Amino acid sequence: FSLGSWLPALPGLAWGWALLDALLQGLVGACAVSVLCSLLKVYLYVQCANNPERQAEKEAMAARRPLLEPLHVLVLTGVLALVGSRVAALVVLEFSLRAISTVLSLGKGAHSSQLYLLCQYSLGCGVSCGLSFLLEGAPHRSWNLALAAGLAGLLALHARRLARHVCALYELHSRARYCGVCILLLAAGHGIPRLLRNALALTFAVADLAAVELINRDFLSTGEAVRFWTPLTICYTLLVVYMQEESRQSTGRGPVLRTVVVRMGGLFILLLTVGRWTDILHVFVSLLAELWCLLCSGVLLESCWRQ
Repeated sequence: FSLGSWLPALPGLAWGWALLDALLQGLVGACAVSVLCSLLKVYLYVQCANNPERQAEKEAMAARRPLLEPLHVLVLTGVLALVGSRVAALVVLEFSLRAISTVLSLGKGAHSSQLYLLCQYSLGCGVSCGLSFLLEGAPHRSWNLALAAGLAGLLALHARRLARHVCALYELHSRARYCGVCILLLAAGHGIPRLLRNALALTFAVADLAAVELINRDFLSTGEAVRFWTPLTICYTLLVVYMQEESRQSTGRGPVLRTVVVRMGGLFILLLTVGRWTDILHVFVSLLAELWCLLCSGVLLESCWRQ
C-alpha cells in the first residue's frame, strides 16, 4: 500500500511532486506580491519624505515589523498552493474587469496606488495561473518551478532590502547626495507607478489568457460553457458597477473591506449554482486571504487615501 492511498485527497493538490509543484507555484506568487508591496512602499515613503505635511505617514511606514513580511509571504504561499486553479482563474478575471473599469472611469491619479494594493491576492492568483498554464506538460516542471521560485525569492529579498534602506536612510542620503540609490529615487522615484503599471498589465494579460483556458477545459460542450459564462458575466458586471459607485461615494478601510466581502459573496452565490463544493471552499479561503492582504498593508492604504 502506498502512503498516498491512506491520505485524504485535498482539492486541487496531488501528493508527492504535485504537492511540491503547488507550493513552489504559491511561493512565486507570494514573492511577486512581496515585490509589489516593497516597491509601492518605497514610492509612498519618498512622496511622504518630500512633503512636510505627511511626516506622520512617513513615520508609520518606517516602523519596523520584522516578522510581518515573512509571515505574509508564508501565509500567501500556503493559500495559493491550496486554492484550486478554477477559483484562482475567476479571481484573476474579476480583478481584470475591475481594473479596466477603474482605469477608464478615473484615469490617472492617486487612486492608481490604491488599485495596486487591492490587487495583491489577484496578482498571486494570476502568477499561479500563468505558471500552471505555461508549464503544463513540461518534462522538467518541478525544476523549472524551483528555478522560478529561486529567482522570485531573490527579487523579493532585494526589494525588501531596498524598502528597509529607504525607510532608514533616504532623507540623510538624499540631502547629502551620498547614496546612488537614494539620489536615483530622488530624481526618478515618481516613475515607480509607471513601472508597476506596465509589469502588472503584462502579468494580467498572460494570466487572463491562462484563466480562460483553465476554466474552459472543464466543459465537454459549448452548451456547458455558455451556461457557466452567462451568469458569470452578469455577476461580474453587477459587481463592477456596484464597486465603482462605492468608490465614488466614500473612501477608507471600511468600504474596501465591505467591497471584498461583496465580491467574494457574489462569487460564492454564483458557484453554488454552477460550481463544485471544492470551489465553495476555495472561495472562503480566498476571502480570508484578501482580508489578510488588506490588513497587512493597512499603513500603505491609509497613505494612499490621504494622498
